[in-house]
Amino acid sequence: MISLKSALAKPFAKLIYSHIQKWANNPVETQQKVFEELIKKASETTFGKDHDFISINSYDEFVKRVPIRDYEDLKPYVEQVVAGKEDVLWKGKPIYFAKTSGTTSGSKYIPITKDSMPYHIEAARNAILLYIHETGNSRFVDGKMIFLQGSPILETKNGIQLGRLSGIVAHYVPKYLQKNRMPSYKTNCIEDWETKVDAIVEETLPENMTIISGIPSWVQMYFEKLQQKTGKKVGDIFKNFNLFIFGGVNYEPYRAKFENLIGRKVDSIELYPASEGFFAFQDKQNEKGMLLQLNSGIFYEFVKADDFFSENPKRITIKDVELGVNYVMIISTNAGLWAYNIGDTVEFTSLKPYRVIVSGRIKHFISAFGEHVIGKEVEEALKEATHRTNIRVSEFTVAPQIHPEKGLPYHEWFIEFENEPEDMDELAKKIDQSLQKQNSYYFDLIQGKVLQPLKITKVKKDGFQDYMKSIGKLGGQNKLPRLSNDRKIVEGFPYIN
Repeated sequence: MISLKSALAKPFAKLIYSHIQKWANNPVETQQKVFEELIKKASETTFGKDHDFISINSYDEFVKRVPIRDYEDLKPYVEQVVAGKEDVLWKGKPIYFAKTSGTTSGSKYIPITKDSMPYHIEAARNAILLYIHETGNSRFVDGKMIFLQGSPILETKNGIQLGRLSGIVAHYVPKYLQKNRMPSYKTNCIEDWETKVDAIVEETLPENMTIISGIPSWVQMYFEKLQQKTGKKVGDIFKNFNLFIFGGVNYEPYRAKFENLIGRKVDSIELYPASEGFFAFQDKQNEKGMLLQLNSGIFYEFVKADDFFSENPKRITIKDVELGVNYVMIISTNAGLWAYNIGDTVEFTSLKPYRVIVSGRIKHFISAFGEHVIGKEVEEALKEATHRTNIRVSEFTVAPQIHPEKGLPYHEWFIEFENEPEDMDELAKKIDQSLQKQNSYYFDLIQGKVLQPLKITKVKKDGFQDYMKSIGKLGGQNKLPRLSNDRKIVEGFPYIN
């Protein structure tokens, strides 16, 4: 029997779908409206006055007055906000700071305002509603839902609350989902990730779990602990579990491992949330890419990744992007970030509507020899090489070996296998061939005998988890970089088989 909640979800989903279609079908006009509103509302802020927002009447004028910035460049303004000053980057004060650990700048304080906060919540909700609209499946709303996230305990700094984004969002779960939501508040507050996952296993085992959500690497840990505890596949423990919601990293390298842990295929929805904004979500089950959120108080600019580090890289808006080009995404938002480089690279998979995939990080690439290999390429190579095999990979990272003891330099792949290949050399050969096919620079370096083909180094079971634990980054929103342009992660790596 269908419950009232399940029945009501369908007309609500239809309504939200029609709202989204309106702006998705008018992308350029939608973005122009967002741009004008942002400039107008911030014209009396410190930043707005410093950059003469009152005189900005076009995108070209904005480009002239507002250079691309990363966190370090914006820090003098952020520090004023952190100190309690009003009307600095956006009118008033932020209601939160999402605190993230920066690689170069220590802790980052990313402002979240009362104007920007609702879009973080709506996008996650809308992703589920569009899934309901497309598939007609709404029964899962009656089951239990788990969101593996950071602690909801927040600190206060000069009257502004701060914490991890996932912990902040935990305070905004809609009332109609409160009874369905897991884990309990007490368990969610556990800081130590392994202790927390153990507690989540105990809490969820007797429940009717229908949605499981989180970063794949940490959901994998939860699934493995469930299996260790019961000796059963996750799909047998939770008979009605049919929807996995994820974000933060590409799911493809984990898919085979997950399907083995679950024991069957389940539908999935990919999200693209960040402390700086909720940028995109998967709106169709059988379309590649995620629908870019053009009506969410975020104005987008794009710079070709190949040109990004040049003297004066060309900035373009949504109307001039092309399919299949690797772009650095630049944002201006109603949280007070202006021409801000979030560090991600994206590719467009569709222009009607605008859908993107995250192709990597502008700082996470290997170009030690001029090859500029990006995250998407290594993930695709591994997927292609293990397709239709019983090889399953738990985790991996890639680093350049510039000074080998003998022979030419090469890319070294550190891989933790769930199920090892019978022939490691053959797997390395297949990965290398796929990489050459995708990346012409890499192909030229291999063919020109500047590099030798890649080599695989086996990492022991749970080696990457142990590594993340050793640097204090186990769980939460922390992710292992797929690529490094140096050997900082792997130098003296103690977790090799």
